[in-house]
Amino acid sequence: MIKLKFTPEIIDQLHQERTRHAHPRVRQRMEAVYLKGLGLPHQEIGRIVRISQTTLREYLQMYQAGGIEALKELNFNQPQSDLDDHQDSLRQEFDQKPPATIDEAVARIEQVTGLRRSPTQVAEFLKKLGLKRRKVASIPAKADPEKQQKFLDDQLTPRLAEAQANQRHVFFVDAAHFVLQPFLGFLWSFVRLFIKAPSGRQRFNVLGALHATTRQLVTVTNSSYINAQSVAALLEQLAASFADLPITLVLDNARYQHCHFIKSLAADLHIELLFLPTYSPNLNLIERLWKFVKKQCLYSQYYEKFADFKQAIEDCLAEVSGTFKEQLDSLLTLNFQTFENVSL
Repeated sequence: MIKLKFTPEIIDQLHQERTRHAHPRVRQRMEAVYLKGLGLPHQEIGRIVRISQTTLREYLQMYQAGGIEALKELNFNQPQSDLDDHQDSLRQEFDQKPPATIDEAVARIEQVTGLRRSPTQVAEFLKKLGLKRRKVASIPAKADPEKQQKFLDDQLTPRLAEAQANQRHVFFVDAAHFVLQPFLGFLWSFVRLFIKAPSGRQRFNVLGALHATTRQLVTVTNSSYINAQSVAALLEQLAASFADLPITLVLDNARYQHCHFIKSLAADLHIELLFLPTYSPNLNLIERLWKFVKKQCLYSQYYEKFADFKQAIEDCLAEVSGTFKEQLDSLLTLNFQTFENVSL
């Protein structure tokens, strides 16, 4: 018979660990030893915890040898795969050319190592290597990472620092053109679902200015075209509402924003226009907002009438600083990727 002594402090600790420890096996061990500490017979402990008497003795001996810390040790026997001997070569193989499917990975592993494994085994091995199934993203082919980094370091970051110190208003400006058409998204469903595709090409245009720190959104909208007059209306709104501090607008090089009329008006209104390097949507914070709007109110949604489509977008934009504030706070951080170290 295994004789053990338990202090009230040990009993309390066992009680805490049996409910709070992250691993279920450890919780089971703690439960068994805890019940032993309460004086329950071994048969009763086995019935409550649902373990055999052999397993119970193993747990008690473990505790006897090393106390509570010994009960936390997890030394499971993990069989080694023959593929483990080829980790370096396969990591290099898949780093150079990632497989599109598990079946492709199965074939290429066999080609490199001569070992044929099931898709399930290969999937587990890929996870062990650190691979995950990721959606391929795109970057503009003509983007210049060096120019982007220089712009970020020399121009954008200093102005954002002033904005964070309440010394300047910085707005990210861009236009979104929402066309009344199906926006296909992903759904958890029992069968594949279909949504109706509206006819026509009606579109709702939104020229927006997103405040870098407060997330305030100022917009000019129409159902025709965004042009220099639209930008002028936005500049006048911003000048009237944010005259307490210097204003900087971060915007792309669209012709209607880069024309002499807009530059002259901005100078008259004492608004600085900070033009992004060409092909740099990744440095424009408001681009993330447009993606959020599409996901929130357009993906997998059918709007029979253009008026309903337009209203859904307006309602979503109206809640940028309200209902969606918490979600957008994590999305609209002032962290920008410049693609300098992206593998192509």
